[in-house]
This record gives sequence, structure tokens and C-alpha cells, in this order.
Amino acid sequence: MIFKNEEEIFQEGIVAQDSGKLVIKDRDVFCDRFIDDIADTLVLSNSRDTKSVCYWIAYEAALQFGIFPSSMQGLYEARGRNEVGGFTVPAINLRTLAYDLSRAVFRSAKKINASAFIFEITRGEINYTEQTPEEYSSVILLAAIKENYSGPVFLQGDHFEIDAANYNYDKNHEITAIKQLIEEAVGAAFYNIDIDSSTLVELAKEDVAAQQRPNYETCAFLTKFIRQIQPSGIFIAVGGEIGEIGGKNSTPEELNVFMQGYLACLEGVKGITKLSIQTGAVSGGIPLPDGAIARANIDFQILRELSELARRQYGLSGCVQQGASTLPNEAFHKFSEVECSEIHLATQFQNTVYDYLPISLKEKIYDWLHDNYAHERKAGQTTDQFIYVTRKNAFAPFKKAIFSLRRDLKNRISKAMEEEFDFLFEQLRIKDTRTIVEKYIKPVAIEKNKEDFTYEKVGRDTPAEPESE
Repeated sequence: MIFKNEEEIFQEGIVAQDSGKLVIKDRDVFCDRFIDDIADTLVLSNSRDTKSVCYWIAYEAALQFGIFPSSMQGLYEARGRNEVGGFTVPAINLRTLAYDLSRAVFRSAKKINASAFIFEITRGEINYTEQTPEEYSSVILLAAIKENYSGPVFLQGDHFEIDAANYNYDKNHEITAIKQLIEEAVGAAFYNIDIDSSTLVELAKEDVAAQQRPNYETCAFLTKFIRQIQPSGIFIAVGGEIGEIGGKNSTPEELNVFMQGYLACLEGVKGITKLSIQTGAVSGGIPLPDGAIARANIDFQILRELSELARRQYGLSGCVQQGASTLPNEAFHKFSEVECSEIHLATQFQNTVYDYLPISLKEKIYDWLHDNYAHERKAGQTTDQFIYVTRKNAFAPFKKAIFSLRRDLKNRISKAMEEEFDFLFEQLRIKDTRTIVEKYIKPVAIEKNKEDFTYEKVGRDTPAEPESE
């Protein structure tokens, strides 16, 4: 059911307002049916005002059910002190069906008493999936309620990336766009932000310090901005990046040069807790002519070495592995073994959804891609390769069609994804991390008014983005 307006929402008699606060009058019906209706409205409604009320209900209800958007800061600081370790935090990008698939995440986590996992979305994904930070945050919080999950929930702005072409054309405009996006994300309870200014690295320069200078200066500037706007009681966990995904592998010299320059620019402000590096991964994998994915060659020794250096020398939680979701299954246990702090996962989840879409819908999507993205087809590229690398762009125009799939089919997709999350969580060794999370992360309830949920679409006008996953 899609609510047409605010009056219709409250006519149900399941929720009410009292002095600006949400009152849940029937918790059983709220969890059984009303949550689904709110999620439907968030995704399918064309009314900005109605959706804003739903954002507020999702947030307020989450707090009442003991669910708190949180920062990884305390846990990552503890890892930097070597007080915890032996697991790798999965950061999960859900490009479609975020409500159904995040429910699968919570079910998997509950089975193994896990809490150290993150939901994230990139600057580019916000654009090409048509999921605003507040929508993404809201459906995930609703999913947590639906699955009777409680405790901290971690929402992350992934790859909040400086577009190099825009930056070189008009630096102030591009920085302003990123600042606006950060403000919007923080307002939507994203208390983990990954800054990606590695796009500004100038490898043509011989001196590593000169190569990294625009990167660490910009990262430090945006870190200080985040510290200025973070809510009282919340210390946002910030990440940086020293090498673009798909580029050359990162080195200890680059890490040291970045961190030393970055810390000097911070002027005493507390900095990042993790650092994304390049180890040989390619975003989304490399499709072969027959549509299969080429085997990636991850340098786990570099990942181990730089993670250890980051902890020992700078107190970071370690290094982050990007672009890993399409790796072979036998690779995933290695990340916790080399003490990788965090791993970003997206494309394989997208692939699983596409595997289950009805043939008729896929044909419409593929026809649309041929009509709208033929200019991006490279010479010698097969149809399978072209579809694989462009089909993420169909999530916005076909968003409602995918979300409106039959319930039984969405349940099948969710079940298949749950099995994937079961496997990944086991391999990344996040079992029983709820106890660790509860030790280092204390829930903070940030009070919000209904009027706070009125964010505009800003900071997303980047023409292209090298995806992390």
C-alpha cells in the first residue's frame, strides 16, 4: 500500500503525533504490516511531503525499538590500539531492493550474533539508483525493525568522491558540492563518511609527496568540515583513500607520505580511522567476452603490510579493500587473516538480483541500455560485456518496476541474498562481534523534528565515478 498523504498515514490509527513526537499505538500491527506500507511509500510515492513524513516515522520508530544509527569510531580506534582484531567489517552497497536485501542482512547477522557490518552508498550510486541518503537510511532502519534487530546500525557515505574533471574546471564548485552531500548524508544519520580525493593524485609527477599533496590536503579540509557539522554526541568515523581502484598497487611510501601530510594539515583535529588502498582489484570485476568475470589478483601481502603499518604508525584500524564482491569464494577468508579492517561489497549483490529478474523485464532493461548507452560501448566489446558494465545505470529508470516485483519473487531474491551474506559473514569472521561493538560503541539517540527531514537533492552532479565494488 502506498500512502497518498500525511493525513492518510495517521488515519490508519497505528501511529499518532503528540507534541511533535511519534506515538506507536499498535506495535504488533506496526511491525506486521505498517512498516511494509511505509517502505512502499518511501520508494514508490511521488510526493516529497508524504515521503518526508515517512522518513521521520522510520527514524523515530527505530529509536523507540532500540535501533541507533552509529559511528564506527570507537571500534576502529580500539582496533588501532590492537585491542580487537581477527575480523573484517563488511560494508554493503545495496543498489536496488534495499528494504528487502537489508532485511536479509539483519537475518544473517542475528544468526551469528554479529553487529560489525555497514550499509553504504556512494555518490555515484545515489545518482544512478535514485536512492537519496534519507531514503536509503529509512528503509534500512525499517528493515531492522521488521527483523527485530536492535542496537547500533552503521550507515556510511562510501566514495564521497572528488570528480577530478569538475575540480580542475571549478575547484570551489566541486568542493561545495561534496560539502553539501556530506551535510545531507549526516542529516540522514550517516555517521561514517569515506572521503575519496585519491582522484586528485597526480602520478605523472615523479615525487610521491607532490603526487599525493592534492589528495591529503583535500581530505584534511573535508575532515575538518565533518568535525564542524557532526551532531553533538556523535563522533563521525572518517576514511581516506590513497589509490584509485583499478590503478597501480599502493606502497608503504605512499601511505606514509599521505598520512604525514594529512596529519600536518589537520591542525590538531582528529582524523581518519582507516585508509583505502589499491591491491589489484578492479571495480565490478572485468567481464570476459562470454560474460564471465576474469579472476582478480589481489596482493594480500600488500594488504597485510599496509594495514600493519597504518595501525602501528598512525593508530588507524587498518586498510580497506575496495572492489571485492566479485572475487572467488575461496578468497574471502584471507581478508581477516591479513587483518584487513573493512571490505566493500556491491556488484555481486547487483548480479544476484539480475539473475532473478523476469526475462521480460530484463529484455526491457537491456533494450533501454542499448538505446541510451550505445555511445559507451567500446570497440570490440561483446553484447554481454556491454550489458554487464552498463546495467547498473538502469536502476533509476526501472526502480519502481523492480521494487514492484511479485512478493514471492522478492522473497526468493532475499533468501538467495541471505545465503550470500551467511557465507560472507562467516568468511570475514564477524560472528559474535555484537559483544565487541557493545563494548566500544555506546548508542546515542539524536533528537530530530519532523521538519528536519526535508533534504534537497544536492552534491550529486558528478558525470562519472569509478565504482569501488
